[in-house]
This record gives sequence, C-alpha cells and structure tokens, in this order.
Amino acid sequence: MLTEGTYPHIPGGVSTWCHQLIHGMPEVGFTVISLTGSGREPVTWELPENVRRHTTVPTWGPRPGRARPPYGRTRRRFTDTYERFLLSFLAPDTHCDFGAALYDLAVIAREGWLAAALRTESALRSLQWIWTMPHLPTAAARPTVHDALTATDLLEHALRPLGVRIPEDSVAHAVSSGLATLPALAAHHLDGVPFLLTEHGIYLRERYLGQRADGHRWPVKAFLLGFYRELNSHGYRTADLITPCNRYNRRWEERGGADADRIRTVYNGVDPHAFPHAGPEPDVPTLAWCGRIDPIKDLETLLRAYALVRADLPETRLRLFGPVPPGGEAYRTRLEKLAAELGVTDGLTFEGRISEVWRAYAAGHLVLLSSISEGFPFSIIEAMSCGRTTVSTDVGGVREAVGDTGLVVPPREPEKMAAAALTLLRDDERRLKLGESARQRVIDRFTLRRSVDNFRTIYQELAGRPRRYEPAVETVADWTTELRDPWYTKSGTDGGRR
Repeated sequence: MLTEGTYPHIPGGVSTWCHQLIHGMPEVGFTVISLTGSGREPVTWELPENVRRHTTVPTWGPRPGRARPPYGRTRRRFTDTYERFLLSFLAPDTHCDFGAALYDLAVIAREGWLAAALRTESALRSLQWIWTMPHLPTAAARPTVHDALTATDLLEHALRPLGVRIPEDSVAHAVSSGLATLPALAAHHLDGVPFLLTEHGIYLRERYLGQRADGHRWPVKAFLLGFYRELNSHGYRTADLITPCNRYNRRWEERGGADADRIRTVYNGVDPHAFPHAGPEPDVPTLAWCGRIDPIKDLETLLRAYALVRADLPETRLRLFGPVPPGGEAYRTRLEKLAAELGVTDGLTFEGRISEVWRAYAAGHLVLLSSISEGFPFSIIEAMSCGRTTVSTDVGGVREAVGDTGLVVPPREPEKMAAAALTLLRDDERRLKLGESARQRVIDRFTLRRSVDNFRTIYQELAGRPRRYEPAVETVADWTTELRDPWYTKSGTDGGRR
C-alpha cells in the first residue's frame, strides 16, 4: 500500500480508509510505503499485526542515493533521458513518450544516481534550453536561472519515490494518484507487479487549486503542473484496475485517459456499530463540523455561513472537531482572526481531536461540510450513520453519498449554506425525518463490510487467484443480520484518529 501525506502519520478520512482496509483483511500481509515530508513524522496509528513492514520515503531532507553525480556513459544516458522527459510535458508536440522516459529515469534512480544527476549544471542547462524554445508558452514568460533552479529542486524532491522497490510477489496499491504512483509504475513496468489505483480526492485538481496560492512564478507553476498532468494521465492509462470511491472521480479518470473497462467504483463504508444513532439533539441550536483543520476544507466559508445563521438565530453555536495537522497552525490562526472579524467568537469552539468521533456528530442538530475538494467523505457518511442531517458542498461524491437525505449547496457560497442550515434548523420534523433516512441509506449502501469484501476479491483477482470480483449487493432484506456478524467487533472504524 502506497500513501502520500496520509496513513499512518496523519488523521483524516483517507487514513481511516487505509486502516479499515488493512484491519478488515487480517489474512492479507501488507507492506506500507508512506511518502512524507521529512521522514521524521510520527506514526499516529497503531499498525495492525498484518502490516509486515512500514517504510517511510521522505520527499525532503537529506538527498538519497550517491553523493556524487554520474559521469561518462551513465551521465550521457541520464542527459538523453532527462531531455526526453522534459520534452514530454513541456513540448508535447515533440511526441516524446513520458512513460518511456519515466521508466528510464526509474532505472537510474534504482542505481542511486538520479538525485545527484538532477543537481548537475548539465541538467539545469537542459531545462533552460527546452523551456525557452521560441514556440513554447514558457518562453514568453522569460524564465530566469532562479526559476530553473527552483523547478529543478522541486522536481528532484518529487521524483525521490521513483527509486523505491516494491516486493515483486505483491499487488502495488497506490491510495492516490500522483507521487504515490511512482514506485507502482516502476514496479509494474520493470518487475511485472500488478498496479491498483484508488483515488479519494482528485489529485490533479487539488494540485491546480494549490498552485493558485503558491508564490512561484508562472514558468515554475507551468513546469510543475505539466509534470503532474502527464504523471496523472500515465497512471490512469497504465493501472491494471482503478477503483474510484464515487462516480464523480470516475468521470475525471475517464477524461484523463483511463479505459472505462478498467474502472470499478467501490464506495467507502462505515461501521454502523461504531457510529450508532446519536440520540436526542442538543438543547441549544448547534452546527457541528468534523475533520482536519486544513485549507481544502474551506472553513472560511463555514465561518461566514455561521455568521449569517447567527444573524437570524443568535443562540446558534458552531463546534469544530478535529486536529490541526503539522504545518496547519497558521491556518488555524487565520480562522480565529476571521471569527473575530465576523463577531462570532463567543459561539464558536475549536474542540480538537475527539476519541469517540460519533460524539462530534451527536453534538449538533446538523453536520456541515464546506470542502472545496473531496472524494467520498467519511464525515458525511459517518454523520448519516449517526442519524444526523447534513448540509454539504457539492464536491466529489458528496451528492452520491447524501442522496435525498440532506441538502447539498455549491462550494464557496456561504449565503446558500446558511440558507440551507436555517431551513433545517427551523423545521424539526423535516430535519429528524431526513436524519432517519440518512442512517438507513448508510446501512443499505455504505457499510464497511461491503467495501472491504470488494477489495478482498479485487486483490485476489489481481494476484491471479481464482476468485473473481462481483459487485456487492446494495440492499439486504434483514440488515440486522449483517450487523450482528462478529466481524464488525474486530474490524470496526477506529474512532480515535480524527
């Protein structure tokens, strides 16, 4: 299992999904390869016994491989490969093959030369020559030597996972597109390892969103986004099987070059035992939110929506549950300043991490989600399992998850989010009815058992075992029979990792 910036170091929905999958298949041995920042990030999840090995791959920190750059024939081989690689995404009209160049770089990375070779003056000259070709858009921006140094540095860090070896008698399961696919792509091409790709959020879309706030000059942004775009599409075209967690992701993947016959939607699931019906609502009108404090969650929109709700219902409270990930302290401070500007600090509380996540959903009359990017968000189906009605932004698979059991609004529009919240806060009968329907929808469609069983059969199929994939039945006549299965007592959601 290959992860980037998530399991087992960071809490959140993707990490919860990884932990559920591993924990739910005790008969399968897992090697976890996690891409991190410095490599010093602590492991915050208790790894199940069937994780045979965990390896961190720091994309920053000390340079991997040989200290000195290659010379002679190896250097010439690198220069030729690197120029073909650059042309493949900076000058697509040259028809250089991104995949072929990437695999040649993978061989050089496995030999330990890649990081040092990318730091050479000849590599810098290759980039300066290519992206200043008169017919390329980057040439008009007049990229500087500083731009070239910056782009080369960022690429060197991004390509560090390329030299990581995956056991040949395994299935390489990348839990996101992008950098986590690099070892899987190399193993697939060089060693014949089956490659399974699961996307939660749309990686490429999130890279574009991230570059909007990045301080680099345009040539550097164009360089990085060109690389990510080609890597993303190559991963889609190459994977033996792609398992999006919603139909929204599937449409992105098909547009990105994936063969529709190699895509199978497998929804995320929750354990209804771990997220039981929340019971009575609070005495004071309360909005609840649960997740990690992160810009992708767009909590500014949530705070602005809350201020509008408070203008009509002054007694309303907003409770935010979830941790601040490393590096997110400045964002938390920004939110506090915004709350002060809006005059809502007296009704707002940052609750931090909670050990029993279902209590976060029980704390509100409504559960809100304001994200600008999601896959198939756990916070929504967990809240639904608790019988709480949701108001969510229309991103990723949210609409597929919610169906007609909650209200869905456009992202980044606090006025519409506030209006939806006020509508439900003022209509007790409708709110409670939707909450009951939400829990039944989870039990009918989105149980953890079905999700894990689907991946078990997919693993067997890719490994060449006789059992084949069969779509899970969405509705059973007596769902309590399944919930009484002792499997759930062993493999339920670990609620202590929010």
